[in-house]
Amino acid sequence: MKKYWITLSFLLFCFVAGAQSIKLRSGSLAVIKGEKVISTSFTYDNMKVGKLTEVEYVKKKVSEYNNKKSGYGETWHENWINDRSVRYEPKFNELFGKYLGEKGVNLSGDANYMFVINADFIEPGFNVGVARKNASVNLTCRLVNKSDGTEVALITIMDASANNFWGDDYDVGYRVQESFAKAGRELAKFIIKECRL
Repeated sequence: MKKYWITLSFLLFCFVAGAQSIKLRSGSLAVIKGEKVISTSFTYDNMKVGKLTEVEYVKKKVSEYNNKKSGYGETWHENWINDRSVRYEPKFNELFGKYLGEKGVNLSGDANYMFVINADFIEPGFNVGVARKNASVNLTCRLVNKSDGTEVALITIMDASANNFWGDDYDVGYRVQESFAKAGRELAKFIIKECRL
């Protein structure tokens, strides 16, 4: 019986670990081989949050929080927007830069190519102590030639999800931030593999 549970746990771990997928949808990454600097830019166009559009999600949350405490809905909304530049993007860049940096590529300086990263979908997840659901993100990453704005390659990252081993990720901003971090790391690894850096 013990072997059964160990095997089942291992298979479940493999399923969860392998759920994320990164695919090169068009173009080639060959142009960035030999580049020493790559830049990133982030957008949130037409983003879905859970089963809702972002507008619907924000409206629902603002109303819920204002019903609990007057004015808190607006504070929540401000944090929802600020988390992008304060948490999600820096965390993505931190891990993206760390792994590319090991191959001599960095994110600061005058870059010839830029990844324009759109957050297509965010699953905020939840953690209420006795039950939890991991956050995840789907991103579209367009590699653009900065000199003329042409798209060189298109990569999608689906279901980038990072969970907190200790289970103390009660803050939605933290859960989503860690999913962005995982996406940054996995994109860097994908580039290294594709370009044989």
